[in-house]
Amino acid sequence: MHFRGFKHFVGFGLLTLLIVGLAGCRSGSSDSKTTSSTTSSKKVTRTATKPKKSPYADWKTVKTVKLPILMYHSISSGNALKVPATEFKAEMAYLKQQHYRTLTTTEAVYALSHHRIPQQKIVWVTLDDSYTDNKTAAWPILKANHQHATINFITGFATHPNHLTLADAQKMAASGVIDFQSHTVRHLDLNELSYADQLKELTESKRWLDQNLHQKTPVICYPAGRANAATTRAAKKAGYKYALSTAPGIATSETDPYNLTRQRVTPGMSLETFAGLLK
Repeated sequence: MHFRGFKHFVGFGLLTLLIVGLAGCRSGSSDSKTTSSTTSSKKVTRTATKPKKSPYADWKTVKTVKLPILMYHSISSGNALKVPATEFKAEMAYLKQQHYRTLTTTEAVYALSHHRIPQQKIVWVTLDDSYTDNKTAAWPILKANHQHATINFITGFATHPNHLTLADAQKMAASGVIDFQSHTVRHLDLNELSYADQLKELTESKRWLDQNLHQKTPVICYPAGRANAATTRAAKKAGYKYALSTAPGIATSETDPYNLTRQRVTPGMSLETFAGLLK
């Protein structure tokens, strides 16, 4: 073979090897991408989160829910509507020692409407009129005991002296220890108002709470417990699911949802008498 022919032959061979090599690199790169994609897919599958467990998954169904609803107002001293902080502290301590679960409004509504309870001993603690001492006296006690209470808020009193402000309500609600329900706008005797005026009181207070506390307020507490047939119609029209009265007795799932009975706690009450309110 001539030298020139030999050079052509070698050149052609090198070119062939180069082409084959490049093809192999491309194939390897494609395989690498495929493997990476498959691995990534497997990782996504492995880290997929499970559906959240319902907060009521472990609640038990019962024929009739019996729910004592305790009624407080001011946590201070002075008259029949004021329970001193020392007594409130002792009463909350009793509930804790006796293993009562203090329900949130959401839990109470669920229990009554679904005939289900988280445990046998349950109680719903409510405070009417949104006094400032609910924040300064009651709230610290509830936080220390890891208990919950509902404050029935008079929305038109948010700028009045000795009453909780919107900022107070927002801060307390954010703690998870307190929730707020409606006690109307002006705390008037509803049974003395026209249907239109009742509806306005109930609707405007609910709207205020819904918008400012970012919630759907399900409960109205009648001022002084005064209501009539028009009040019930107005409560339903406004979008409430339950209503609290001041009539005594243990509320149950069989009770009229727009006339739930409550147990009034008064100053000077012995723990024995207090215990009787729960049964």
